[in-house]
Amino acid sequence: MYENSFTSDNEPLGAMKGHEVYINLNIDRPYPPVPRRLEYPVSPRAIEALKKHIQELIQLGVLRNIGHNREVEVTKLVIISWHNDKSRMVGYVRALNTYTVSDRYPILQIQESLTQLSKSKYIKSMDALKGFNQNFWIPQAKKLLRIITHCGIYKYLRMPFGMKMHHPIIKD
Repeated sequence: MYENSFTSDNEPLGAMKGHEVYINLNIDRPYPPVPRRLEYPVSPRAIEALKKHIQELIQLGVLRNIGHNREVEVTKLVIISWHNDKSRMVGYVRALNTYTVSDRYPILQIQESLTQLSKSKYIKSMDALKGFNQNFWIPQAKKLLRIITHCGIYKYLRMPFGMKMHHPIIKD
């Protein structure tokens, strides 16, 4: 059932097909406030890292370029975080999360998880590289997940890190 969740030559990230993620907003259009801001100013080093991340995400099928002058209802800013001289691209989705209905199935707290594991004989762990990118959006959600960069406007085809509403399949 979940064989597509694992990486392969055809699917370098894995894909949770059949479990598309949706965004449930608690307001109707127009969505106030409409954040139509430019991207954060970035250093030349961050620009190079950003270009690299964008190209990688396009090749993996996570992002798609939609041009420069397309109407964008909701955009999010792009931040590059540095850790051990490595970077990652993170979307700033606070404005969208403000109007997103919270997940009814929160992740267990650490203490609850440890209590459930206390009588286990074996503990198995798998590290999901970019696991959130394994989930696809329903078409209606894609128009809400656009980022603006110095290179243009891109839309997420798969779930980015940082979204408030996730499909319960992630926590199963």
